[in-house]
Amino acid sequence: MAERGAIELVCPAGSLPALHAAVDNGADAVYLGFRDGLNARNFPGLNFSADDARAGIEYAHRRGARVFIALNVYPRPSRWAAATAAVDAAADVGADALILADAGLLGYAAERHPEVALHLSVQGSASNWRALQFYRERFGIRRAVLPRVLSVTQVQRVIERSGVQIEVFGFGSLCIMVEGRCALSAHVTGESPNTHGVCSPAHAVRWQERPSGRQARLNGVLIDEFAPGEAAGYPTLCKGRFEALGSVMHALEEPTSLNVLDILPQLLAAGVSAIKVEGRQRSPAYVAQVTRALRAALDECLRDPAGYRPPAAHAAALERLTEGRSHTLGAYSRPWQ
Repeated sequence: MAERGAIELVCPAGSLPALHAAVDNGADAVYLGFRDGLNARNFPGLNFSADDARAGIEYAHRRGARVFIALNVYPRPSRWAAATAAVDAAADVGADALILADAGLLGYAAERHPEVALHLSVQGSASNWRALQFYRERFGIRRAVLPRVLSVTQVQRVIERSGVQIEVFGFGSLCIMVEGRCALSAHVTGESPNTHGVCSPAHAVRWQERPSGRQARLNGVLIDEFAPGEAAGYPTLCKGRFEALGSVMHALEEPTSLNVLDILPQLLAAGVSAIKVEGRQRSPAYVAQVTRALRAALDECLRDPAGYRPPAAHAAALERLTEGRSHTLGAYSRPWQ
């Protein structure tokens, strides 16, 4: 766990090897989900059984790291029993915190497992201090993960008045949607990421090889085509290429990654408690490289915030891992504020 006053580095794990990679390369905390369709990375072959989660938590605790379990979808009535059972299981395996979005699950966890810390998920879509005050007073949340739509100035204002620890995203895929409110995938597949835990359900994704290249379809809808040899990412509607204004282009969002390496001193000064890395769907090798680079940068920033410069080698390492080979500060950079 990070020392008092430091920024905690929170890294993703979609598997036990990825958890080991995060812990071994300097993560203060790791977050994961169960194989139950109740977290926001609901992909086949991803996530943890209860036994694997218990083993991962024991591994992390022996090395001084914490483990958070994400149960951050909004369960439908038919899934309520499964959702509450997952909360019970997370407490039973020794999770240090539960990452929740649904008010009903927050209430259940607060009542049944008061010893387990509650973190409000980014899926909770709370972006102002009054919303966070409600969750703190009603459910006793200790931390909230902010949506990626606020500037550093706005983040600081939330921290000053919310009364809870604030966690922000620092690296990984960036989405134009406000987390917890996206219905774009549901428009094509009928399955909302807010209830089913995934933007593009694997059963709806189809790849087709054509003479012109590789086509990606979602529930039969063509959303992208890649030329021979062109890198092809996992297809999502918001990052697809469509015919618009007389040309084919990324009409909604061009693939890019959030990377806060340049503004770590500002986040530290704002009072941010934790930097979160997106990517539970990524490989253990990816997790290791990102964790190692951010660990080194955070340590350097904490040693000398005023003299901090992004370490060149680690900046280059992160550059190679960015989506679409480009990165941005996103909404954090609004200098006019």
